[in-house]
Amino acid sequence: MTLNAAVVGCGNIADAYFAAKDRFEDYEIVACGDLQQDLAERKADEHGLEARPTDDLVADPEIDIIINLTPPSVHADVLVDALEAGNHVYTEKPLATTVADAERILEAATETDKLVGSAPDTVLGAGVQSARAALEAGHIGRPIGATAHWMTGGHEVWHPNPDLYYQEGGGPLFDMGPYYVGALITLLGSATTVTGAVGQAFDERTIGSGDRAGETIDVEVPTHEAGVVTFENGAIANLQFSFDATGGSSGPFPLFEIYGTEGTLQVPDPNNFDGEVRVRNSGREPFETLEHTHDYTAGRGAGVADLARAVRDDDWSHRTSGQRALHGLEIMAGLRTAAEQEEHVTLEHGCSQPAPLPESFPK
Repeated sequence: MTLNAAVVGCGNIADAYFAAKDRFEDYEIVACGDLQQDLAERKADEHGLEARPTDDLVADPEIDIIINLTPPSVHADVLVDALEAGNHVYTEKPLATTVADAERILEAATETDKLVGSAPDTVLGAGVQSARAALEAGHIGRPIGATAHWMTGGHEVWHPNPDLYYQEGGGPLFDMGPYYVGALITLLGSATTVTGAVGQAFDERTIGSGDRAGETIDVEVPTHEAGVVTFENGAIANLQFSFDATGGSSGPFPLFEIYGTEGTLQVPDPNNFDGEVRVRNSGREPFETLEHTHDYTAGRGAGVADLARAVRDDDWSHRTSGQRALHGLEIMAGLRTAAEQEEHVTLEHGCSQPAPLPESFPK
């Protein structure tokens, strides 16, 4: 049975989902909606879909899944409304802007007996899944630590409308952190405590491209964020994300490594589905590139397929679940709370470590 899905929110990321609409057998995108009806109609024409008001999509009993691509500040309201109307939901990251709102979403899912899925789904790609297989195979022994750094000068350099990155729900940690934190949960499991420090180099940013080039926008969130996360298995990860570090290590070569008792694993950029997985067992040896054990590299949409498979098959392990997204959000929010209170924060929710993905996915 193929499930019908509708996209709510037709902004920049929507094209990546529309491009995947014929990629999976588990679901089919049949319609889209946006508060800007002309935008929804334009996207519908481009991709052979039906454009409809978002309220109609949410209320339509023929729609099984709402794919939420709205700004983070409205995620909770959109998702709760969709759940209460009888839809399963999948959302772009982060799940919500606060842990309380994320809890409200999952409570609504429990009450309505519906499933919540959340980006990032890059953890289902060949890169992260092959790294998981390397850990499972014991290539570096027992994991004891990790480093995850993403450093850049800010999105206003290239993005024509970067406002949301500097508003509530934004900042480098909430924007890029979900990719790295989600990958760490996939690779290492649940975390127990977090501490951190945050900073902000500029009060304003100047847009560098598009029709608004030269316009300044206010910065309302931290723009350089660092933390230390302790996992249930004893591994300790240090995180650092920045919109202030011009010339930093983002792009094809971010610093993302897992350290073990017998070696080091280099994890490819979790912002992508592909990338080399490399291991070194002695400081005197060069890194060795491992063969991929998984081959999915096609892009966005895998998380919706994961959700649809979990809806259809009770035995399927939901790897991009709302509970995983809540735990990731709890880690990130905990880092900021720890920075404000100058203390370690104990994490309350946790989640089961997502199961390794079958090599045959998405078939």
